[in-house]
Amino acid sequence: MKITNSLLMLSIAVVGVFLNGCGPSTTSTAPDAINADVSASKIESVIVQLNWYPEAEHGGVFQAKAEGVYEAAGLNVQIRPGGRATPVAPELQLGRVQFAFANADDVVTYRREGLDIVAVAAAMQDSPRCILVQEASGVKDFTGLAGMTLQRQAGRPFLEFMRSKGILDQVKEVPYHGSVTSLVSDKNIAIQAYSFAEPLLAEQQGVKVRRLMVSDLGWNPYASVLVTTGDMIRERPDLVRKFVQATCSGWQRYMIDPSLGNEAILAANEHGMTAEALEYGVKQLRTLVIPPTLEQNEIGKMSPERWRTLVTQMDVVSASPSGVVTAEQCFSLDFLPVAELETDTEAD
Repeated sequence: MKITNSLLMLSIAVVGVFLNGCGPSTTSTAPDAINADVSASKIESVIVQLNWYPEAEHGGVFQAKAEGVYEAAGLNVQIRPGGRATPVAPELQLGRVQFAFANADDVVTYRREGLDIVAVAAAMQDSPRCILVQEASGVKDFTGLAGMTLQRQAGRPFLEFMRSKGILDQVKEVPYHGSVTSLVSDKNIAIQAYSFAEPLLAEQQGVKVRRLMVSDLGWNPYASVLVTTGDMIRERPDLVRKFVQATCSGWQRYMIDPSLGNEAILAANEHGMTAEALEYGVKQLRTLVIPPTLEQNEIGKMSPERWRTLVTQMDVVSASPSGVVTAEQCFSLDFLPVAELETDTEAD
């Protein structure tokens, strides 16, 4: 997605105040621990842009707002719903929003397009991306997709990765329109999906499904990634730190008890979201947000090696020249104290 150089030069007009970092703990950070003297500070207005309609994948920001974590940090946060083809990167670059949600592979793509977008936290350590098939199809793994019709959104990097493995050689690819209807009615149809969403929709219609997780192939970019601009990081690092750490606290709380966050999501989602769908989503999210190798207080953590792997994979499968974007340009660990410690250790 390209925008003109003059638009790229627009500055982001926000004023940040300093927040002491919230260090690791075994429980979620209390709002008053994020900023004990917020009354003496100016309340800052922040807009965060979602990359889709409000769902469980955005639970951390809704929980942080509902529980007063942002307010305690001196932030007045507006959560802006997304939808199909939400222009996340241009909205950030033009200064219309200060933060947004994306996936890690989106960040690499944005930077290849000349947009200075940087990841500052990753809620989902493992990707929810999957290919969904009926159990009745007999497909048990990716090799079984041969002869099937796959509904997908063309141009997505995960498809190019699958194609590079030869998985789509004998698969008919057609557009995906965001519905499970075709899958439910035809066992020879497969669809792209997220493991915490579409499976429930199919099962509610009486169809048992099987998830083929794309991460099992080695494609595992972070998801529900919090992103901002390079300008925000350089010019207002204290505001970035404040928002990142409050959001991570929101995710910790959402994983413990998502009640308030889900109430807020239901109120914000005008596209048929239900309490049952959110409950299902949170259950599926827990293992993606807090895998066995991660502690709850480490939610948001990112690994330089994971980013290097992703950039290398995208260089291999992309038509763009390799080396245009480096992994180090795509993320910052400066606002995640736990991750900083890991980086220092690796550097030694």
